[in-house]
Amino acid sequence: MNAQHMGQRLKEAAQTGDIDVLYGLTREDAFVLERVNEVPFVDSPLHIAASAGHIEFAMEMVNMKASFARKLNPDDFSPMHLALQHDKTQMVLWLLYVDEGLVRVKGRGGMTPLHYATEQGKTPILEEFFEACPESIKDVTFQGDTALHTAVKNHQVEAFQLLMGWLQRSVFVDAAFWERELLNWKNKEGNTVLHIAASSNQRQIVKHLIEAFVYTNIKNSNGLTAIDILQGQAQFSNKELNKCSAFPLADSSQVPAELGT
Repeated sequence: MNAQHMGQRLKEAAQTGDIDVLYGLTREDAFVLERVNEVPFVDSPLHIAASAGHIEFAMEMVNMKASFARKLNPDDFSPMHLALQHDKTQMVLWLLYVDEGLVRVKGRGGMTPLHYATEQGKTPILEEFFEACPESIKDVTFQGDTALHTAVKNHQVEAFQLLMGWLQRSVFVDAAFWERELLNWKNKEGNTVLHIAASSNQRQIVKHLIEAFVYTNIKNSNGLTAIDILQGQAQFSNKELNKCSAFPLADSSQVPAELGT
């Protein structure tokens, strides 16, 4: 049987979750999974099973070829990314159980599964991510967006609130430093989370950030602070704006650098 036909049968087994066919193929050709693994970017049987939610098949696959769990497909997605995109929650949680570090695998645009779960507002999954790998909140996209940026850009208020709690509850090394750093982090456009919340009129999030004592005079690439943006919006009173101005930077050296530097 030629390799192409073997590959097609392996794909079909993953799509249907047929474990017997999987083992039949490996008995016929002991190198069938090795050939898949040799391709730098490929939809492995684990990618396919993860998309379909076939957990038992995925279990067998990880046992046979653990490297597939971190492999990216041609679209730059890992199996966990695909499970999230296809709403296969139990698959996501099982993969997290196998390797909590999978939540930090960067896919297209540098987005991790944490960014995707945040973008989609999947708060129960975010809770599981926090319990398994709290340091994953430090990861940023290629555009310099933290998970907090992602939450605010997508108007995911519950996800934002959960992430804020995540920062406050974290006890990993330098957690206090990272709380300040991430709350004031500038993405590639120089925007902090507060800039984005102010620009998109998200009053609840702006108030939450101000109460968290974020720095308010960080300038973005257009030379604007969040206060500059808020001053042009009628829903914020002068009293509220004065409160915002009460927490400026102590000095310019405290401004966090853009991501990627």
